[in-house]
Amino acid sequence: MRLGLFGGTFNPIHRGHLRAAEQIRHNFGLERVFLIPAAQPPHKRPGGVAAAADRLHMIRLALEGREGLDVSDVELKRTGPSYTIDTVRHFKGSLAPKDQLFLIIGLDAFLEIDSWKSYKDLLAQIAFIVVNRPQAGGDADAGWKRLGDYLRVRISSDYTFDASAACYRRPGGQPIHVCAIDAVDVSSTQIREMIKKGRSIDHLVPPEVAQYIFSKGLYL
Repeated sequence: MRLGLFGGTFNPIHRGHLRAAEQIRHNFGLERVFLIPAAQPPHKRPGGVAAAADRLHMIRLALEGREGLDVSDVELKRTGPSYTIDTVRHFKGSLAPKDQLFLIIGLDAFLEIDSWKSYKDLLAQIAFIVVNRPQAGGDADAGWKRLGDYLRVRISSDYTFDASAACYRRPGGQPIHVCAIDAVDVSSTQIREMIKKGRSIDHLVPPEVAQYIFSKGLYL
């Protein structure tokens, strides 16, 4: 099976997350994409993050009826910061050896990967799908040039671009695929700010998620 791992804070999950997961699943022929909420995101400041149980429940509500999308609470069951390398090792140890794993990550986050725990092991153990969300009128190629420059300067000069497979490769490493998706003008930060101002978020999150947020008084 071809499986995608899509981590994040999901604070809260929104239509942009869902569209990205669905487009990537289709574009890469993935049987399943796991959305994986972080318990303690190591690259985010504490505070303003809803309880893990609430974020997990909102994801489950959002995924109802969406084929091929699932949620994993593996990071919520661990103590301490939610390091991606630990999550990848968990999935590699619990799935069949022939299963193919892909780590889904946004371009801006990937451009900081050399600050991640055990990032060299991560690049050696799992293929990446790096997602670019060019804004209207933006140059998608400029984002991919940034990625190529970053790989060769900060990671390894051995990386080359394989145009036939739309990925960067290097000897002994896993491929780093590139994927442009439709831009969605929404962010979790924007949603939280709108809630504080008493504005409707119905067009930004599934209705079940909006109802849960207001029933629980989240982000006020």
